[in-house]
Amino acid sequence: MKTLLTSFLVLLSIVCAAQTPYKRVLKLMGSRFEITVVANNEIQGDAYIDLAVAEITRIEKLISSWDAHSQTFKINKNAGIKPVKVAPELFNLIERAIRISKLTDGAFDISYASMDKIWKFDGSMKKMPSEETIKASVTKVGIQNIVLDKVNSTVFLKLKGMKIGFGAIGKGYAADKAKALLISKGATSGIINASGDMNTWGKQPNGTDWKVAITNPMNKNKVFAVFPLNNSAVVTSGNYEKYVNFNGKRYTHIIDPRTGYPSTGIISVTVFAPKAELADALSTSVFVMGKQVGLDRINQLPKIECIIIDDTGKITTSKNIEIDKL
Repeated sequence: MKTLLTSFLVLLSIVCAAQTPYKRVLKLMGSRFEITVVANNEIQGDAYIDLAVAEITRIEKLISSWDAHSQTFKINKNAGIKPVKVAPELFNLIERAIRISKLTDGAFDISYASMDKIWKFDGSMKKMPSEETIKASVTKVGIQNIVLDKVNSTVFLKLKGMKIGFGAIGKGYAADKAKALLISKGATSGIINASGDMNTWGKQPNGTDWKVAITNPMNKNKVFAVFPLNNSAVVTSGNYEKYVNFNGKRYTHIIDPRTGYPSTGIISVTVFAPKAELADALSTSVFVMGKQVGLDRINQLPKIECIIIDDTGKITTSKNIEIDKL
């Protein structure tokens, strides 16, 4: 449901002799992960990266909607039938996702997985779906139909055929968990880049903050700002590639789970937050809420900032953002 603009987040690192960043690129959770850890030697660096890979793999098995052995799959399979007992970790993740949904007035909703896929962005769709079809596509979406029992650690989806999915939050959560594990094992610095969901800790070997360069998707060869990251996360969501045009209006692939209609007016959202999980969810939410409502909501949240690029190429930032403009 979300395209992450990894090419718009360029890692700027400096290597020095004392410690060296060790990097590995691999496919996890169906996406490109780039794991960088600062270590004293290659053996230590590889060991840290192995730990991160194992943790991300564990999380994928927990939250996958496709793995028949996952608890998430069992929740969906038993929708409208019975509650499913889950691990506290998954229960807490769902609980936080519901809180984010309330925070964004439903713009973020893990039950989006219940939507009928009526919009096609592969060039095959020649006319808009009817208003009735669009309305029907979201009839099983809504956090009000997710029942949590904290005492018994169970999750129940009220409606038959209802589903939850973590496509808009899962990679960010995995990045957070891998980072926390590595810190607990003594890794003092590094970056988990989960297809553009970037989570950092510590500093570069030369003592400076890690930095990301932000580019405009309408002019990908030009960097307009550099942002220092100090034990924080940044996520960019974009929809400049997957869209359709009807009656002179551009409809993008990020769908509003409340209405079934695609988002319009924005092509890129970058969110900075203490945790990648939250940045991941909010970056999608801003698309759905729209520029003004999205900015107003971000400006009310402590330690959260964003950069929005609309479909005219105009760049707008939240009020407290601090970036090194070029």
